[in-house]
Amino acid sequence: MASSDSDENPDFLLSTLHSDSEEEQQEQKQNPNSALKELDHTHLLHSINATITIREVRSRGLSFQLWPAASSLVSLLDLNPSLLLSPSLQSKQTPLRILELGSGTGLVGIAAAALLGARVTLTDLPNVVPNLQFNAELNSLVVSLRGGFVSVQQLRWGDEQDAADVTSTEKFDLVVGSDVVYYEELIEPLLKTVEVFAKGETAFVMAHLRRWKKRDATFFRKARKNFIVEVLHKDPPLPEWRSGVAVYRLTAKK
Repeated sequence: MASSDSDENPDFLLSTLHSDSEEEQQEQKQNPNSALKELDHTHLLHSINATITIREVRSRGLSFQLWPAASSLVSLLDLNPSLLLSPSLQSKQTPLRILELGSGTGLVGIAAAALLGARVTLTDLPNVVPNLQFNAELNSLVVSLRGGFVSVQQLRWGDEQDAADVTSTEKFDLVVGSDVVYYEELIEPLLKTVEVFAKGETAFVMAHLRRWKKRDATFFRKARKNFIVEVLHKDPPLPEWRSGVAVYRLTAKK
């Protein structure tokens, strides 16, 4: 992913997010363990002294890689969850029900399930689902030992049927996402999907690394039409980047 504020080569980003060749898709469906250039990353969750393992498959595109915003959000869930959770969620007696949008590798959602003992639904594009399922199963023991549960579903932003299918399985207490603002054409579908799930007391907590001034400004301008946008946390600038990861809470306007 580009590490500047320019909007150069956006078509590459869109094609990488949305397409694999038919041969790659078929191979992944038949054998999700056979993808090339696999990398396993371990993440220590300090508050529960447990480790989760995430498989990256960088050769398959952006959705199969780990990005800074995901790691920042996991760190907050681990070391300062009260910053992200409202008082009502912190005091909830039953397991939290969390939806992750654009899960990618599933790091955030899997960590949330283990750290919070939550019921988490990971979602992404159809071609990303097999690797998500792989990572969910890879960490099923550490998640279940903490009372959590992870499921995986297809959810294409802006697709009403996909949204309806996800809605039918669970009523969510919290929606999360990290590095989900990539391309201007995806902003409207993303916000449309957020509007479906982030209603009433259910907020959308989003970790985001600003990369493109124009694109980011467009997202937040459109988001503020229907949501109250709060900044919950800011990391210091990353090396070679102009900014650090920021975490936002979007709450539907009443």
